[in-house]
Amino acid sequence: MLLKTFESRRSGWEFLAVLLACAVGCGPAEGLPEETGGEEWGSTAQKIIVGNGLSLNGLSLNGLSLNGLSLNGLSLNGLSTSGFNDWFQGDATVRNEVMKYVVACAVPSGETRSYTSGGTTYTWNGVLGLAPGWANGSAATTAELQVVSACMAAHANKFGINVTISLLGLNGAGNTITYTTQELADYSVKEACFFGNLFDGSTGVYGGNDGLSLTSSQSSPRVCGLAGSPNASQCTPMTYVGSCATYCTRDATNTFYTSCSYNGVTYRPVTTRMQPADFYSCGDGVCQATESCGTGTTTKSCAADCGAC
Repeated sequence: MLLKTFESRRSGWEFLAVLLACAVGCGPAEGLPEETGGEEWGSTAQKIIVGNGLSLNGLSLNGLSLNGLSLNGLSLNGLSTSGFNDWFQGDATVRNEVMKYVVACAVPSGETRSYTSGGTTYTWNGVLGLAPGWANGSAATTAELQVVSACMAAHANKFGINVTISLLGLNGAGNTITYTTQELADYSVKEACFFGNLFDGSTGVYGGNDGLSLTSSQSSPRVCGLAGSPNASQCTPMTYVGSCATYCTRDATNTFYTSCSYNGVTYRPVTTRMQPADFYSCGDGVCQATESCGTGTTTKSCAADCGAC
């Protein structure tokens, strides 16, 4: 059985900006050709690796048209519309990234969705299968849109550093995302919760802390689940809500959150965990992207690793 862990590669939100700016019909179609360009996604005997390509810049809240991608379904007919073609060709490079994450979150492993234009075929690999009905060509349910949105938000990474995370929760049908005890042991640090809706044109996404607490000399390459509100340069436009426990309900085993309620709306969230080795410490001899020069030994001023300014 494959574990679902994700690799964080570049920075956190650029594809979401384009995703949310898609105000016309758009949806991927099935196909077998190999993806042209982009990051390679693959699997090992123990985990599925998904390369993140999100950037924090330029996110808008225009939403995806409910007459487009979410109602057409992620099936063969989804890409047969002129609306999708017009949207995709508006910025093929970035929108290729958008569809990569939509399909990875929504469609199960072993399936692909493809789109061909001008002799170029883009193929996107399914990974998690969080939206089974939508992936099979039905209109997306609200729960499916919410959990896919949460999955995409969980890929935010400001610093462009390779980090794998474990993603837990319920899929759009209310079934538990498969995990193993070994996965929980390897990814033993409870990190964050993510929830929201990127498809309704107004909600956006939220992130909260699931108990992760760092010392003054420690830092994380993933800032959007840290305790204390991140500043605007870190996670905007994601709204940081503080403790997940304030808004979210855990499952009976206390492993993940099954729902989160915020501003009177209940969402289908995802819960993330990290490996202990993926945190940095001032004084380890490496000037990490999360550290800066200075005179002190905290992550904000790590002269031990980054030198004096």
